[in-house]
Amino acid sequence: MPSQRKIVETDVIAVAVYTNQALVTRRGVVELSGQEKELIVSRLPVTIETKSVRVRGKGNVAVRLLGVNIERIYTTESVVARVSQLNQQIEQLEAQKRQFQAQMDALALQSRFIEGLREKTQEQFSISLARKSISLSETLDLVNFLGSQYTEYAIATEDYKNQQRELDKQLEVLYASLKETKSPSPQESFNLTVGIDCDGAGEFELEVSYVVNHASWKPLYDIRVDSKRKSVNLGYLAQITQNTGEDWTNVNLTLSTAKPGSGTLPPKFKPWYIDIEQTQLNTRRARKFAAAPMAAKSRSFEFEEDDNFSGEIKQLENRIIEAEVTTAEVSREGNVVTFNLDSNGNIPSDGAPHKTTIFQDDYSCNFSYTAIPRLVSFAYLQAKVKNNSNGATLLTGKANIFRDNIFVGTSELENTVPGEEFKLNLGIDEGIKIKRDLVEREVDKRFIGNLRKITYAYRLQINNLLDTEAKLELIEQLPVSRNEQIKIRLNRTNPQIQLGEMGILQWNFILAPQEEQEIYYQFTVEHSPQLTVVGLDI
Repeated sequence: MPSQRKIVETDVIAVAVYTNQALVTRRGVVELSGQEKELIVSRLPVTIETKSVRVRGKGNVAVRLLGVNIERIYTTESVVARVSQLNQQIEQLEAQKRQFQAQMDALALQSRFIEGLREKTQEQFSISLARKSISLSETLDLVNFLGSQYTEYAIATEDYKNQQRELDKQLEVLYASLKETKSPSPQESFNLTVGIDCDGAGEFELEVSYVVNHASWKPLYDIRVDSKRKSVNLGYLAQITQNTGEDWTNVNLTLSTAKPGSGTLPPKFKPWYIDIEQTQLNTRRARKFAAAPMAAKSRSFEFEEDDNFSGEIKQLENRIIEAEVTTAEVSREGNVVTFNLDSNGNIPSDGAPHKTTIFQDDYSCNFSYTAIPRLVSFAYLQAKVKNNSNGATLLTGKANIFRDNIFVGTSELENTVPGEEFKLNLGIDEGIKIKRDLVEREVDKRFIGNLRKITYAYRLQINNLLDTEAKLELIEQLPVSRNEQIKIRLNRTNPQIQLGEMGILQWNFILAPQEEQEIYYQFTVEHSPQLTVVGLDI
């Protein structure tokens, strides 16, 4: 009689990676006899959010899916094959070790024979040499022969000993693996049981999707600025990390900014209590009393999250499963941005970061300069870039910035929607040179209204050494009084501008190539002569 249970072998075909989880889709085909009541998908990873599991299917036979049950199981893999393999490797290494020992024994025997020959001939050679019946060269030949043999045997013996030590290290690892294999720890996983009712025999394709934890992605950028062409090449990358317990091999990979399970409703206000300061005893009582409602609130939040979780996952699951893309595609639904990559995604479950390119694109840009002469005598180059109106949303992420193929540093790219502008800081540009001089510091010796008056004046010379015009924003700063007895007044500026908040002076102008611009400003500080003013280090 045919079994009422059948195991379905499934493979991961699609993965949608979110910022803190991933939606995995598996698919498998099974031949039904018409008697089956349950389909089993075994050895699913324990990182699954069990409430997120969904099943669907299709085939040439009518099948009704009745329900899904998830069971945590503990299994121990068969160790017979692994033990046999380890024993075979150990036997091979032990055989090599015995062979090396035999060769060392042979060398020791030859060495003892040479030693015996030396002892027997030493006295005779000495007598023959004294009687001149043997030449000195013949004696040296014998000595050299004995020395070369001893050296050869010593070197060969040491080489065999080194090889034995290497074998001992390998054997130590194999014996440890053998011990561990013979006493394996149970492997934890999930079994998925799908209740079915089928009308007859035929082929049925089962699809299972679920959300797993320990998976995430974040955007990275490589931004290359071409100063001559005034263009920016932006490489949009994704860094994917997963340690879910299953490898993603040749899958349709999707990246999304959605956060499944975070809830669809806005948070609710809780009472905002204020009170007078309590004694230490009353404070302890209040904390003890507050602990219980906090625990209850935590449980309530988890329940609300689980309640919303199911609906969100189903919406995301439907969108991801129905999408069949073979090239990179960007879509946006509300605040959720989705990147559908190619169908050859390979992300192993190793917890290591893996980079993949989402797309590359060129953008035109406008250069401008910002200078703060009080702090730095050079200007900072900035590029203003406009995201393509029909392009992708650039998510917040780290950007490596290159200017004319030279790495200038890293920056944080803010979230930029299509059509929105963003700024890139490209570091100091020595093509704009600024000289700042204190040209006046005069103390008025007359005390008007019992006040001491000090006048300061600065002159700035800005030179555009570039062959192109430069749009410059120059910012200077006056001191700001934190005491009503100290008064600061801006007397005049050239070119004339208004004093901004917090003592900021800002000029904006366009410098022609090789043009020189001069700026002058003067201000006074007034205070009582009895006061000692600190912080006026200008």
